[in-house]
Amino acid sequence: MQLVSFVHKGINRVGVRCSATEVIAIGESSDAVNVTPPAMMDLILDGTDAAVRALDDAKNSAAQSIAIDDISWLPPVPMPGKIVGVAMNNSASNERKISAPDHPAFFLKPSSCLIGHKAAIQIRSYYGSVHPEPELAVVIGSTIRDVDVDDAMDGVFGYTIFNDITSNGMRAEDLFHYWALYSDDSDPEKLHRREQHLSYAARYKGTDTFGCMGPWLVTADDVPDPNNLNVQCSVGGEVIAKDSTRYYNYKIAEIISYLSQFQTLMPGDIISCGTAFKASPSGKTIHQANLQKIAGPVSVSIDGLGTLINTVLVDDKPIGQWRLPAQPELNQVS
Repeated sequence: MQLVSFVHKGINRVGVRCSATEVIAIGESSDAVNVTPPAMMDLILDGTDAAVRALDDAKNSAAQSIAIDDISWLPPVPMPGKIVGVAMNNSASNERKISAPDHPAFFLKPSSCLIGHKAAIQIRSYYGSVHPEPELAVVIGSTIRDVDVDDAMDGVFGYTIFNDITSNGMRAEDLFHYWALYSDDSDPEKLHRREQHLSYAARYKGTDTFGCMGPWLVTADDVPDPNNLNVQCSVGGEVIAKDSTRYYNYKIAEIISYLSQFQTLMPGDIISCGTAFKASPSGKTIHQANLQKIAGPVSVSIDGLGTLINTVLVDDKPIGQWRLPAQPELNQVS
C-alpha cells in the first residue's frame, strides 16, 4: 500500500495512491463540520491492517478519488519525532576510511528540514557546496527499545525515499581541530589529550529543505527485501549515482537493533539508512553534483518505492547580520 500525505483545497489529508494519476483520501470528507481528517501518524499508530480497513471504508462510502495533479505533496510523515541518519554505511566508502567504528554511527536531522515530493530545495549562496545523498528510509511503527536483531524488523511500518541534502561547504566551516580530553581509566585524576578533527552536523545536514522525503510511504508488506533495492540518483537529467541497498555495511535489522540499545525508537521515527553513492556508469558521483552550480531537478528512484523529485532554487544573498555590536571593554574592579 502506498500512503500519501498531501494538501487538497487547503486541508492536510492522508490517502492511498490508487493509480498513477489518483489518490483516495482516507477518513471523513473534508467538507464535514468539526471533523479533523486523520494524519499519517494516526495510521502508523493503528497499524497496516487499520489502514486497509480505512481504505475499504473510503471505497464503500463512494469516496471520490482526487487527481494527483490537484494535490500538493507533503513528506509522508510530516513531523516525525526524530530523523536518524546512518553515517558512511555504504561499502563504496570503506576505502576512504582512515579509521572507523565497528558498528553503525548515527547523526540526527530535525523535522523542520523536511520537504515533500516536487517541493524546492532552497539553497543560499553562503551555504557553500551542496550535494544530494540518495537513501532508503525506514518508518518505525512501534515503540522499540533494546530489540534483538531477530525481532527488529517487526517494528517497521514501512519505507520511503530520503534525499539527505548535505553541505560540504558548511561542514568545512564547522570543523574543529582540537585536543580532546579523556580521563585515565586507571587514574581518574589524570587527563590525556588526543588530537581530533570534528564537525557537527546541525548546519550541514539540518538546514531547512535539506531533508527531501517521499513521494509516498510504502507499507512493509509490499517491500519483501529492503536489503536488495536498486537506487539511482540524477541531477538535471544526468545520472550521478547507481547503486543498491545490498551494499550497505549494516543491514536494516542491524541498524534498528543497535540504535535501540541507545535511543528509544517511536512510531513515526525515520531512519535514513545510508547514502547509495556508487559512481554512475559515466563516472560521475554525488560529490560532483554541487547544487549551487548545477540546476535541478534532483531525482531519486528506488525499486518499488517510486521516484522522489525536487527542484532547486539558489538564492544569491549574503548571510544576515547576526553579531551584536562590539561592546567597549570594561575595566575589572579589583
